[in-house]
Amino acid sequence: MSEVVCRLDEIPTGSARRFVVDGVPVAVVRIGDEVYAIGDVCSHANVSLSDGEVWEDSCALECPKHGSSFSLTTGEPDTLPATRPVAVHSAWVDADDVVVEVSS
Repeated sequence: MSEVVCRLDEIPTGSARRFVVDGVPVAVVRIGDEVYAIGDVCSHANVSLSDGEVWEDSCALECPKHGSSFSLTTGEPDTLPATRPVAVHSAWVDADDVVVEVSS
């Protein structure tokens, strides 16, 4: 089931926001007119990824605690200390709304 989480203009480009969709914490990231959604909890430490830095050039989100970065398209960690991926969810813009669908 998909859910409208916000309007596109509520997420500045190059930033992330945390939402809970169907009980799942999700980090929604905006890069330009594209949106991405990944699990909001770092796989290395219990830290909210949406508080981290967005790396627009590499399409990744950095964990604010230990610096691991996660691909926004695959969920795979690009840097240590994280070694396990986070979930990737579907996200898209419908009119001016950001819609997220959580994977099972």
